[in-house]
Amino acid sequence: MKITKRPFGTLADGTAVSCWTMENAHGLRAELLDYGATIRSVQVPDRAGRLIDVVLGYDDLAGYAGNPSFYGATIGRFGNRIGGAEFALNGKTYWLAKNNGENHLHGGLRGFDKYVWQGTEEPDGVRFTRVSPDGEEGYPGTLTVSVKFSWQGDGLMLHYTAQCDQDTILNLTNHSYFNLDGEGTVQEQLLKIHADRYTPNDAGCLPTGELAPVAGTAMDFRAFKPIGKDADSDEPCVKPFRGYDVNFCLDGSVPAIEAKSLKSGIVMCVTTDQPGVQLFTANHMKERIGKNGEQYGHRSAFCLETQHFPDCIHHPDWPSCVLRAGEVFDSKTIYSFTTE
Repeated sequence: MKITKRPFGTLADGTAVSCWTMENAHGLRAELLDYGATIRSVQVPDRAGRLIDVVLGYDDLAGYAGNPSFYGATIGRFGNRIGGAEFALNGKTYWLAKNNGENHLHGGLRGFDKYVWQGTEEPDGVRFTRVSPDGEEGYPGTLTVSVKFSWQGDGLMLHYTAQCDQDTILNLTNHSYFNLDGEGTVQEQLLKIHADRYTPNDAGCLPTGELAPVAGTAMDFRAFKPIGKDADSDEPCVKPFRGYDVNFCLDGSVPAIEAKSLKSGIVMCVTTDQPGVQLFTANHMKERIGKNGEQYGHRSAFCLETQHFPDCIHHPDWPSCVLRAGEVFDSKTIYSFTTE
């Protein structure tokens, strides 16, 4: 494993930001920022052996500092939505920022994506750590959290650990935007999700509480199909959002998700111990200039955010997001890349 570090600019408050590059023996590369513990780049070979950058991002720090779409960032304390921006734990109600209509999204006004983490090079990867103080964004307890990025063969592993001194809630994820061609739209790229059920959304993109079958709906990705095939469906979980922004209840298969491009030949498989994954198809992405002058727009990418179900704190029958004081949260997600 070859790991290098370089400066990546300075924030308005004078804080320096660094970029780490990890390259394995197979020539796969990942670039990581300590700002937001962010995946800036993942370069993997296509079927012709040419390196393709399969994640969206920016050429400079200004793009990330003004990033409304969370490109590549680690999301916390709670990824996705919490209804009403409040939750009760141990008989006490905690009030959070309403930053998504009446709901709380991706950790609040200043989530984990907007902090510079402490980066540490390790023999087989790079670890980013930060301490989230008690009361930050309304959450209880002082939380110490880390995410380690490493290459495991042809797979980029994200290893999350966290511990808190009080009972709290936690839902960590990564918000990388993938395009297996490195450019253009993802409409024709193929996706397979090992999930028989999903959590339907209301008009605010908040789960209704139902665990509905995917069979016979636009959410049926149990066999490979183009991402864009049903993305303009009139179904209530698709049309209001101009595409997919929905959680799937994974069935425990390995891999949990598979995606591939017939054009580049790149195949991405996702393995995770998390119960759900949010499929988001960059539905409202406005025209903007990304890395290397590439113009991003509607459905330029797709996100596969491994997670606990959105708003699960309000649904006691769903997998729990509660992290008890002193317990260690430990989770791994791997994005593996091959060609065919």
